[in-house]
Amino acid sequence: MILSSDEIRKRLAAGSGLVIRPYSDACQQPASYDLRVEEAVTLPHGRCTLIHSQEWVEIPADLAATLRCRSSFARRGVLVGGGFVDPGFRGQLTLSLSSLGGEEIRLTPGDRVVQMILHEVAGGLRRYDGRYQDSKGVVPAR
Repeated sequence: MILSSDEIRKRLAAGSGLVIRPYSDACQQPASYDLRVEEAVTLPHGRCTLIHSQEWVEIPADLAATLRCRSSFARRGVLVGGGFVDPGFRGQLTLSLSSLGGEEIRLTPGDRVVQMILHEVAGGLRRYDGRYQDSKGVVPAR
């Protein structure tokens, strides 16, 4: 099941282990949350660029997240790679963005570029404990 905006807000307020910081009502969509760019960056045409989310997220063991490009950027040729967040992840998310449209794309701090869709995980007990835990800023492949 995908979490609705009401369910996301309830879980954030209840101390359920779900954290999105800083949270903004403007980023809350009916069934997703828009992640923002923290720093200005240009996505060159035909290349993959790593950026990080402004938000620090903590995903509890009973949830996972899928990352999708917002349609306004997808219509300009931006693609998101590596769009899954395991239960138990904590940190800023490193986002892999590629510009395949006819232009370079300029992103400014606060631009909402990626949608985070939260899903329930049935019987979720196992938590992510990999090398990207507690990521801050862009974390390249190790």
